[in-house]
Amino acid sequence: MFDPDKLPVEIVRILDENGNGDEEKLAAFSDEWLLRAYREMRRARVIDERLLRMQRQGRIGTYAPFSGQEAAQIGSALALHKDDWIFPSYREVAVCLMHGMPLEQFFHYVQGRLSGKRMPEGVNIFPTQIIIAAQTLHAVGCAWASKLKGESQVSVAYFGDGATSEGDFHEAMNFAAVYNVPVIFFCQNNQYAISVPYRKQTASRTIAQKALAYGMKGVLVDGNDVLAVYETMKQAVEAARRGEGPMLIEALTYRLGPHTTADDPTKYRRPEEVETWRAKDPLRRLRLLLERRGLWTEAQEDALVAQVNDEVTAAYEAAIASKSGSIVDAFDCVYSEAPKLLAEQKDEVMRRKQRSGVR
Repeated sequence: MFDPDKLPVEIVRILDENGNGDEEKLAAFSDEWLLRAYREMRRARVIDERLLRMQRQGRIGTYAPFSGQEAAQIGSALALHKDDWIFPSYREVAVCLMHGMPLEQFFHYVQGRLSGKRMPEGVNIFPTQIIIAAQTLHAVGCAWASKLKGESQVSVAYFGDGATSEGDFHEAMNFAAVYNVPVIFFCQNNQYAISVPYRKQTASRTIAQKALAYGMKGVLVDGNDVLAVYETMKQAVEAARRGEGPMLIEALTYRLGPHTTADDPTKYRRPEEVETWRAKDPLRRLRLLLERRGLWTEAQEDALVAQVNDEVTAAYEAAIASKSGSIVDAFDCVYSEAPKLLAEQKDEVMRRKQRSGVR
């Protein structure tokens, strides 16, 4: 079984699985920052668990849960500026929510509406990418555009370990390094590409070391330590903003649930493996630290969970009641001025909808 504590390379870690760490390093984080990080991670966990249940109830479509990866997503997102660009895969729900995506918007997406991929003005998140690793190329293109225009934005491509087996990943890395563009490649190594374990994807002991071949820096970080992820991402973003080029970050983590709601992880993972990683839960280690400092109580936990559950319910109901995202909208997303044939097709669809009473 893969054990991150037995890697032959240095891993960046500040907070261990029991909530302990070097006090000098911990002192760099204010109580307010620690509380915000925990609240955001706990919020993400509640949302993820609700979404999983809602899919099982038939209220939303196929869903890719992310429980276990909250520190990697929240920690990295906290290091970004509002105008930085995010290029997510289908599992970066927490990142997108942190960067400004409304929860109601995500419900549109998992209900199959076109409006689900149309971000509000000022929210710099590209549409969720389903094609594995394709977003790495898009992020490089955006970063190159920012560089040519003299802007300060940094682009971040989020992907899993499986994406590093795709050609797009390697092409993007090479291009980014050659043109020295401000892009961060953030890999959440959750140990499985659906059912394929990491050891069957590459002979490299780490993904981070692949950066060397492309002439950029690669860093391996404990992806379940939100403090270490934040510090690593902050340094990478600041370096990119200074014109020092791209960086590859490998965040070692683990998805506690299935790849998607169409997957059965018990077919390829042993229960003891899951329990080993559950002990490394990113929420648990930060909560232990907060409790020792007298910053968090069970009452606060219960209040936060209830608040987030109410938020999820309200967002879902608002999405259901919304009139946006109709199939008719598809006709408006192809041409700036629709040709005659397309306009006629749109009119026909609208007439059929009116006769059938369908949205």
